[in-house]
Amino acid sequence: MHSSTAPPPQYATGVPTHHMTTPGEWSTGLCDCTKDMSSCCMTCWCPCITFGQIAEVVDKGTTSCGVHGALYSILCLFTGCQCIYSCMYRSKLRHQYMLTEQPCNDCLVHCCCEYCALCQEHRELKYRGFEPSLGN
Repeated sequence: MHSSTAPPPQYATGVPTHHMTTPGEWSTGLCDCTKDMSSCCMTCWCPCITFGQIAEVVDKGTTSCGVHGALYSILCLFTGCQCIYSCMYRSKLRHQYMLTEQPCNDCLVHCCCEYCALCQEHRELKYRGFEPSLGN
């Protein structure tokens, strides 16, 4: 008899629901934005919401999504340097889950690929069992 192995369970977004066993690896690549179309579209149109959700989860709810999103928007509108704020949260996320700094340092990732970085971070939190849109 032929034995087949079922694929791992996944969200409807294609992001696996199980926890990673290898520290240091991101669950998806920086340019895998279309693996979760809902967060990809949200980030494309309202990156402040995606960032706010990420920051709220990374900060363990000490500050709300709305506050982080508003600060991100203000920085974007008045300075264009919101990537400096968001790269700090990429670093926090990496340290919490022992993820590698790839493909380059956090500030460079956010300065050159802001939306891709936000999408990757959002997918990573989903992969780890969080639901960023609910703040948990």
